Amino acid sequence: MDTEHLFRRFFLPLYPPEVRDGGPAGLARARAEDANPAANPTLFAHLSDAADQFVHSAPALFDRDLRLDRSDASVHRLGAALTRERRDAWMARGAAGTAESLLFNAVVHGAAYVGACIVAGHGGSWSVRRPLWESVVRQRSRAGEADLAVFHWWLKSLADDALAGTEPALGATLADRYRAHVEVPCANAEDLPVMVGGARPLPRLEQPRYDRLGKYLRAHLPELRELGADFPTPERFEAYAFRWMDFHVLGGGRMVLCAGASPSGLHLFWLSAAGFEKSAFFACEAFPDPLVRIEQDRIVTMTRESGAARVHEMLWWGP
Repeated sequence: MDTEHLFRRFFLPLYPPEVRDGGPAGLARARAEDANPAANPTLFAHLSDAADQFVHSAPALFDRDLRLDRSDASVHRLGAALTRERRDAWMARGAAGTAESLLFNAVVHGAAYVGACIVAGHGGSWSVRRPLWESVVRQRSRAGEADLAVFHWWLKSLADDALAGTEPALGATLADRYRAHVEVPCANAEDLPVMVGGARPLPRLEQPRYDRLGKYLRAHLPELRELGADFPTPERFEAYAFRWMDFHVLGGGRMVLCAGASPSGLHLFWLSAAGFEKSAFFACEAFPDPLVRIEQDRIVTMTRESGAARVHEMLWWGP
């Protein structure tokens, strides 16, 4: 079940006729046009009500209390609760392509909830679309300004590959997307506590496995006491099939960068005193080995893809 199949089966039939029958151009217009240029507060209230409806219905949807308090942590709890079994149970209740579909209602109200978290916690603002669930959240941060399509995050996070944690969708959960597009751009890395005191040589970890990573960190980075709830699970970590992993202390000891080479490319993981912070991936060829260099306050990666050399630069706290 991929994202396109989910969209066409459960959502597209409920779009306005001019959007539904207009093909890709009709969808593109609906997703680009502001449906509330006069900033009518009633439409914003409908989005807030949809978020409240999701909070109200969540205990029945998930068979437990996720403590949906519009915080960042609640989005991570929500993302962890989205499983293939949960999705399939929603798909089975209510006819696909109708307003009675439980999957349809869970996703459109869930998108409003995630958007409400961005508005409440990070100063985002709604930009209304028609239909209402296509609305985006406009977010300004140190990374610039972006329109965050939270409805599409939900759809992508419910695809088979994302739920299974397989390539190419490793790191594509709802929580992963929220972290990458909301928490990381809005964070101030300079405020992180110093975790590692003093520079030290850190050896390469050959053929990393999850248990070997834990032993390595205890031996060489004992200050890093936990990987955090959002670090890849042992199963996801093993799926990367890393050949090796290097470690670099960043930001005067505020972060540690783990750089691992897998058959598909170069994976980067940033860890702070609280554990996992963010990740990045650069597709590349296995030979020559990718390189990661730390040059003052910058990270420089050197890879080869499709026969061409690639160089990526970013500040020490990552993309």
